[in-house]
Amino acid sequence: MASGKSAASSSSGPGASGYRYRLTQPFSRLLAQGRATWCAAFIFLYIFVVGTPALLYALLVKRIDLLYRIGWWGAWLALRLAGVRLHVEGVENLPRAGTCVYVANHQSNIDPAALFVVLPPRIALLGKKEVFSLPILGRGLRLANFVPVDRANPDAAKESVERALAYVRNGTTFLVFPEGTRSPDGRLQRFKHGVFVLAIRAGVPIIPITVDGGDSLMPKRKWELRPGTFRITIHPPVSTAGLTLEDRALLARRVRAVVASALPPAKRGKEKTEDAHQPMR
Repeated sequence: MASGKSAASSSSGPGASGYRYRLTQPFSRLLAQGRATWCAAFIFLYIFVVGTPALLYALLVKRIDLLYRIGWWGAWLALRLAGVRLHVEGVENLPRAGTCVYVANHQSNIDPAALFVVLPPRIALLGKKEVFSLPILGRGLRLANFVPVDRANPDAAKESVERALAYVRNGTTFLVFPEGTRSPDGRLQRFKHGVFVLAIRAGVPIIPITVDGGDSLMPKRKWELRPGTFRITIHPPVSTAGLTLEDRALLARRVRAVVASALPPAKRGKEKTEDAHQPMR
């Protein structure tokens, strides 16, 4: 009897738990890869079937209202299919009127879609130029005043900021990820100064936004997508009134500190203060 109990105990002990984990880990990864494939297929099908006629209509009537609504629904449906649940705090800090620049940290490819769904009433993005080369989608993004950025070409990047500045002065609100790319490990990276130059020159407030959770739901450099909670914290606006271009580094550090305040301590990273004082070329 004792030996039977011992055998039963060992079969449900730590060793058995480790064995079950080794069995379920590959299956979990396979499910995550399947979910990523399914969602990508849905997005491309949605763009082709729904986006194409909406794009043609927008080109015909010279209005993008319908195209924007279809883009919003596509992002919302993709998040639902992925099993991503949005938890939003600070909605009271969203502006009721006027133009602003939203500044958020960047953990995953979920970030743009989630913020696109949450932020009203209509926004444009500064995004990597490769996305704008995609058929239908690229043309639709340009119609909606989205601006491509060539991260490998500083001169082209400055031209993108100038183009975005013209749009902001004309009433377009932008969402920008000042880290320049997704964080490799979820930790907050250094903020580049281009968006802060944009906000200072346009004279519009900056609304800092913290996103968290995307790095575990959709890790960088992995074809995996897992269901779970994606957290968005919208902070009070940071004014740019009275600031000059010489204040851009101080403004960047201030906004970064606000964004970092809603992240777990392990993800806040370290600001390289020496980089913040480099003169603008």
